[in-house]
Amino acid sequence: MLWRLIKLLFWLALLGGIALVAYAYIGPVFFPDDFAPPSGEVIIPLTLEPAE
Repeated sequence: MLWRLIKLLFWLALLGGIALVAYAYIGPVFFPDDFAPPSGEVIIPLTLEPAE
């Protein structure tokens, strides 16, 4: 009985991994907005200390 549970968890993990890889490759075709980089300018002020 325990062996059956381990096999089931193994196959579920394998199918989940395949699904993630498929989403990473096929996802941009069907969901381009989810994979688009954020557009916009980012300005972060930076103060440098003088070198001694």
